[in-house]
Amino acid sequence: MARKARFSDEEIARARTLRDKATTAMDLRKALSVLLPAEAGLDTGQTSEILGTSVSTVFRNRHGFRHQDKRRNTWGGRRHYVMTVQEEQDFLRTWEAKANEGGVLSVPPIHAALVERLGRTIPMSTTYRLLARHGWRKVQPDTKHPKSKPEIQEEFKKTPLGLWRPLV
Repeated sequence: MARKARFSDEEIARARTLRDKATTAMDLRKALSVLLPAEAGLDTGQTSEILGTSVSTVFRNRHGFRHQDKRRNTWGGRRHYVMTVQEEQDFLRTWEAKANEGGVLSVPPIHAALVERLGRTIPMSTTYRLLARHGWRKVQPDTKHPKSKPEIQEEFKKTPLGLWRPLV
């Protein structure tokens, strides 16, 4: 037989308050995950059936309710970074000077220098993310096609669309 869930009087009072002030279904389920076993004597399986969630969600809701005063959203951030932000800025500073002089930069040389600095291979996407994180973006040097002929384009603009005839 499974252990019965134990809740302090303070937790039950907080759950009642949360139930009464709940504005979302998630808040209501979190409060009922505590109140149903505490007041109605239901086990976790019955509680999950009533709430329409899984058993693990009931446990997760109880844990979240008990530890709601502690820090939230521990997910996110840079857990697998290869360099600190300051090291990344120092690395990009050498490339920034070249870019400011009007040089054309491409990602493969930056990636090769990054691999050399780290001493191990890394995916190309890491380099792209590093550049994006520091506000680097792709800039097109020109907006016209290299084989375009402006005089032919201007002549075409003067031709009415309804009177176009093929060349004979």
